[in-house]
Amino acid sequence: MHVLKVSGMSCSHCVRAITRALQAGDPAAQVQIDLGAGEVRVASRQSLQELLQAIRDKGYAAEAGA
Repeated sequence: MHVLKVSGMSCSHCVRAITRALQAGDPAAQVQIDLGAGEVRVASRQSLQELLQAIRDKGYAAEAGA
């Protein structure tokens, strides 16, 4: 599971947009988003860089978390 720090998320639209972006590359990806913490947890076959790029392509700042 990857933990990503994502800034700019504030609502359910953000959750849907990020979830769809991550599942576009891996439909079986499991995505958990914590808006308050600014964290996205993803279990996916995609690489960390692919996950980060998918989120960045939607306009959010993303980096690997702890």
